[in-house]
Amino acid sequence: MKKISLLSAVVALCCGTVLAAETGAGNAQPWMNSRLSAGERADLVVREMALDEKLKLVFGYLGADFDAKKTRRPAESHKQSAGFIYGVPRLGIPHLWETDAGVGVASQAGPDARPGTALPSGLNTAATWDLQTAYSGGAMIGAEARAYGFNVMLAGGVNLMREPRNGRNFEYGGEDPLLAGKIVGAQIRGIQSNHIVSTLKHFALNDQETGRTTSNVRIDDKSARMSDLLALQIAKEEGNPGSVMCSYNRVNGVYACESSYLLSEVLKGDWGFKGWVMSDWGATHSTAAANAGLDQQSGIPFDVSDYFGGPLKEAVLNGWVPSARLDDMARRITYAMFEHGVVDHPVSPAPGKIDSRANAAISLKDAQEGMVLLKNGGEALPLRQNLRRMAVIGGHADKGVLAGGGSSLVYPADGNAVPGLAPQTWPGPVMVYPSSPLKAIQKRLPGAAVAYNDGSDPVAAANLARESEVAIVFATQWTGEGMDVPNLALTGNQDQVIAAVAAANPNTIVVLETGGPVTMPWLPKVSAVLEAWYPGSSGGEAIASVLFGEVNPSGHLPATFPASEAQLPRPVLDGYPEMADKRFDIDYHEGAAVGYKWFDLKGYQPLFPFGHGLSYTAFELSGLEAAIKDGALQASFTVKNTGKRAGKEVAQVYVSPVSAKWEAPKRLAGFQKVEVKAGAAARASIAIDPRLLADYDSATKTWRVAAGEYKIILAADAGTGQRASTVIRLNEAVYDVNGKRVQGDLHWVGERCWHQVSPWSNRAVMMQGQSP
Repeated sequence: MKKISLLSAVVALCCGTVLAAETGAGNAQPWMNSRLSAGERADLVVREMALDEKLKLVFGYLGADFDAKKTRRPAESHKQSAGFIYGVPRLGIPHLWETDAGVGVASQAGPDARPGTALPSGLNTAATWDLQTAYSGGAMIGAEARAYGFNVMLAGGVNLMREPRNGRNFEYGGEDPLLAGKIVGAQIRGIQSNHIVSTLKHFALNDQETGRTTSNVRIDDKSARMSDLLALQIAKEEGNPGSVMCSYNRVNGVYACESSYLLSEVLKGDWGFKGWVMSDWGATHSTAAANAGLDQQSGIPFDVSDYFGGPLKEAVLNGWVPSARLDDMARRITYAMFEHGVVDHPVSPAPGKIDSRANAAISLKDAQEGMVLLKNGGEALPLRQNLRRMAVIGGHADKGVLAGGGSSLVYPADGNAVPGLAPQTWPGPVMVYPSSPLKAIQKRLPGAAVAYNDGSDPVAAANLARESEVAIVFATQWTGEGMDVPNLALTGNQDQVIAAVAAANPNTIVVLETGGPVTMPWLPKVSAVLEAWYPGSSGGEAIASVLFGEVNPSGHLPATFPASEAQLPRPVLDGYPEMADKRFDIDYHEGAAVGYKWFDLKGYQPLFPFGHGLSYTAFELSGLEAAIKDGALQASFTVKNTGKRAGKEVAQVYVSPVSAKWEAPKRLAGFQKVEVKAGAAARASIAIDPRLLADYDSATKTWRVAAGEYKIILAADAGTGQRASTVIRLNEAVYDVNGKRVQGDLHWVGERCWHQVSPWSNRAVMMQGQSP
């Protein structure tokens, strides 16, 4: 009886403890009641905080020793990490441990770098045009972050590619607001599924690295809202990030991290963002930034002063920064911690639980989905299994695949495959992941002679190619944070090597590992080109699987590849390199006409258009229909696989006004990646966000759809890939700043449809239709 009674008492005690944690019953800390809303819990806990406790929450440290400034990381931080913020342990608010970045768990340089699984570059993930792939990759790197004891991931990069020479483009989502916002938003959701916080960055208009801390972007409100800000807004809506990181640059004369327009008016006011704004490391310039909307200074000692340390306390005590503002800062931080499970699911380092093999498979699939087959003349790809002699040239393909540089760099468990490449210091080291394309190719051709040449000598490379049935040239472009490339040409003598190899062997295939678009003077002379981006931890295997047709390529470009720099809005990169340390202006005279919109507006023919991507099969896009359903414009269509193998097509829907005037002739309004078996067809539909049919009106903060006719275009890319179109007439409609209906509604008046019978035919049939 005594044993039974004791057991009952223990069970009752345990159950009572669990119940108390869930409901706060019998708990002196009611904010720990998980049944309350995040807002209620944040209100309760902030009321209990002393002034110094609130100040701790808004002040962030670098999580690594910084010898240049003779500072040491807080003892509680994780070694060589991005950041650390003290919590309020007595109230159950944990510390914040922050890690870079968007492609995996990164490390600051040093002897204790933690190994991680690297996703392919952000551009590769955007090139998948697949939200599930983006979500899965985010969930994977978020799980690794949690396993290492981090509860904040500095991911979510969505800066538009206004400047294709930007050294950080590889971290981002390309040039279109819809695609970039959707893809990055899905990745943020994946990261935060692990009960940790992801950021959204860099807020805002930080589109080049040259002079990133000194440049001043000039742009009007309407153009910003319809381009860079729209991309960030969509990512915020899709991902619900716990934090937003403000950027280094100035916008219309004011630093982004002390811009009340950006932080208080747009982000917190118009968009209703409830989380906290952290500064980029070294982007805080004054204590006054608190009044403008900055909630947390990051990465001391990168800033000139500890503005949110002693100076902020003084400012609160003398009323220069209202105490209510400090409360709001602390509330926003704790709100996000409650909302995303950081408090209820505290992190505890357990790196032994990381399933590296499963995570490598996720990275592999992302790489395979995002590689873009740019050219395939004479069906040079996929490679035949009966090849006997092959040349593999350049790009350190015998050792591994390239990664981008800077704060996002993930260190592999097996170390750098090619140590010693310059630069070895920031934004280096130049990292080559030990996933060798050469070895992956040799594995698939066990009886063949697959020889490697490093590509340093064009003559030697050409001689090897002349003796081979097929020559594969790996060309690389290393880019990194804090730097831009001066032009879009491949570095060194790589263009000359490719030209020499192509002259020696007409069956030359080029594999590009680049941080963004590059020019290709040798393009007419090679048989095939595969854009592999920075393909991540499993990149060598991913490249080989696509080259041999084990995976049918399905990536499509998330950015236009210009034919030359002369086609860009700014043919010469502003501030490069003479003004790198001086203040200068960048005039975004193109407004919202970014990327393909600029090319359309000017009538330029790019090297490869936005949305371009080939397959080892063929697709027919047809049956386009447009209708208003539930107050939204929807487009439906059929994707038919007319080839001999299964594949995936990215169907793209563009809208072009017939009577209204936009910033450019057309906009991407929707997309769908559709998998179809050989000979089969699939029906798909897309709901179009009304903001993509509208112009933004700054005076009223509304999106306005003008009455008139609009051409709905079904296409395979933004260039000449039009397959079908239909014209509809819409009445006037008005939507609020977040795309919610205010006045009127979309209404379908009538339809005229032109359908191209075959994408390879010039014949067209005109059909008349009526509103259903």
